[in-house]
Amino acid sequence: MKKATTKTKKAPALLTEEQILKMGDDDYMNQAQLDFFKARLLKMEQDLLRNAGQTTENLRETTLVPDPADRATIEEEHALELRTRDRERKLLKKVKASIASIDAGEYGWCVETGEPIGVARLLARPTATLSLEAQQRRELKQKLYND
Repeated sequence: MKKATTKTKKAPALLTEEQILKMGDDDYMNQAQLDFFKARLLKMEQDLLRNAGQTTENLRETTLVPDPADRATIEEEHALELRTRDRERKLLKKVKASIASIDAGEYGWCVETGEPIGVARLLARPTATLSLEAQQRRELKQKLYND
């Protein structure tokens, strides 16, 4: 009697940062690179959501402390944690938008110029939507007109 064998299809191994950096311009935002960045963004999303859940738990476990100095310290720690979560909430929106842009086939391209953002920049900031030059122009305009 023959045993039925089922072949399980393994997901292809994700590239490493070094492999991505060694790729040429012709390989820019190929499927392997998109898979790498999507996995990185999904991990970021998971970490941000876990942090938010942990903050909720921390705030629920607060005990009342009679000493005003201790109470002030606890309140300051909570305020700092909430500010951090607020920044992470904003980052989470960017992460979700980046994942959506991968699905739409628009990830890795500058929204202002249409030029490649660059692998090195995306490795440093996976949620980047502007090339380095476009980002510098935007920051210069903000500095000139908002000061």
